[in-house]
Amino acid sequence: VQLQAFGGGLVQAGGSLRLSCAASYRTFSTDAIGWFRQAPGKEREYVASISQSGDSTYYAESVKGRFAISRDNAKNTVYLQMNSLKPEDTAVYYCAADPAGWGFRTSKEAYGAWGQGTLVTVSS
Repeated sequence: VQLQAFGGGLVQAGGSLRLSCAASYRTFSTDAIGWFRQAPGKEREYVASISQSGDSTYYAESVKGRFAISRDNAKNTVYLQMNSLKPEDTAVYYCAADPAGWGFRTSKEAYGAWGQGTLVTVSS
């Protein structure tokens, strides 16, 4: 299983970014995909997840209404659209695969494959 997150960068507070998570394995469409983030000195935390079909999406309270997760199984890619960014959203963002497929699991232990992260920096 190989995942690669990209699309991070520096943005001002209130701005937007779209992250992508590209997968290079054949069973991608049967896995749920989650986004997590880790700020300096903090634990890795759950951000959002999406079911294998894309029909179900889930969000942490801190990002609900600002972030949107989606997927395109034909392109083996999951997206995280981040709007109204805040300085506290600054972190390295990771995508990960959950073979259970449902999408509602928020524990990082449920995710068995992790991509390299991409850094998002939100300036005030």
